[in-house]
Amino acid sequence: MRAFIAARNIVKAWLLLLGITGVLALLGWALGGLRLLSIFVFCALLLVGGAYWYFDRVVLGMVGARELPIGEAPLLHSTVERLAALAGVAKPRLYLIPDGLPRALATGRGPRSSALALSAGCVSACTPAELEGVLAHELAHVRHRDVAIQTAVVVLAASLIELSRVGGWLQRPLLFVLGPVAAACVHLLLSPKREFEADRAAAELCGSPHGLADALLRLEQAAELVDFQASPATEPLYTLNPFTDEGLAALFVTHPPTEERVRRLRALDPVRSAAA
Repeated sequence: MRAFIAARNIVKAWLLLLGITGVLALLGWALGGLRLLSIFVFCALLLVGGAYWYFDRVVLGMVGARELPIGEAPLLHSTVERLAALAGVAKPRLYLIPDGLPRALATGRGPRSSALALSAGCVSACTPAELEGVLAHELAHVRHRDVAIQTAVVVLAASLIELSRVGGWLQRPLLFVLGPVAAACVHLLLSPKREFEADRAAAELCGSPHGLADALLRLEQAAELVDFQASPATEPLYTLNPFTDEGLAALFVTHPPTEERVRRLRALDPVRSAAA
């Protein structure tokens, strides 16, 4: 099952990159025939290569994360290293998002090269068991190679939204067109099922589903209390949707309802489920 999920995400990532190349090739053909088509394809291949190596850095820059040295958080690094070994992936680089809203995300190319980013609010608000559950959830995304397709899709969607800003007084009409196009790309390539699969894997890594379940409830309560301002295209990256489901942000919701995720997690503990 794990191999199937990883293979599926690799195929999706390649389809996305080939799709971008195809669109640019058609644009080149329409504007200047075969000669311009070859130039556009070459540029597309450069873009794809750059995307493969640098899109994770783009995402970390979008959320304002900075690398977290081992000396600044040795216990956190130790926890990530232990969970990464259990997950069978290389230890990700660890980053800190300097704001109070509890949130976490993973980005990168897959099991051999990835990064985890936690907000200062997440580190301070979550209990050790909850924090471990969140880290395990993000490492599950790394193991499943969700991070590769999520990173590429988020950068593409965010770029389409930002493209509307060049329109000047046409910005709102452009956003009206490009926003749904960006959201369609997100929903076409990212299924809510990936969160259920990552939740299940996180429960296995931690040996209990309750740390992550409690963390999801805590993160949802925090999201309701804090008005979060960022590009709504980044929604797929986070452990839990930190945006209010209205306006443009409502188009990019890819996370299942928290209640359903918590219910499924609790059900993984047959003893507690029977007692309830």
